[in-house]
Amino acid sequence: MNTMPETFLKIIDIFFIGFHTSLILFNVFGWLVPRWRFANFVSLSLTAFSWFILGIWFGWGYCICTDWHWQIRDMLGYSNMSASYVHFLILELTNIDMSAKLVDAYTAIVFVAVFLISIYLNLRNWIAKK
Repeated sequence: MNTMPETFLKIIDIFFIGFHTSLILFNVFGWLVPRWRFANFVSLSLTAFSWFILGIWFGWGYCICTDWHWQIRDMLGYSNMSASYVHFLILELTNIDMSAKLVDAYTAIVFVAVFLISIYLNLRNWIAKK
């Protein structure tokens, strides 16, 4: 039973769209700014934990932000939710309904690439400081 006012739920929905999109962009591009590299590595590590460790119980690629956001959108009566947040964003922002499997594949490829870059840059920085 939903006891939250609809206006409050809509504000939370907008917050999640902004926050989650910003988090994704930070994960993808945060390594470009030297001061942000360690925070980017931590964020990518937490994402990997959610996808692969929590994913053992909740399904591969599980994201707690997506889960919470979908709960809010469900309370608002939205039914256009995808299993993939990136797929949802593409659909929401462009109205293009790409293959969810293709979007998931590209998301995984980009994630692995930026995680490897982040690991390399953080290790290089750590070694240079020693």
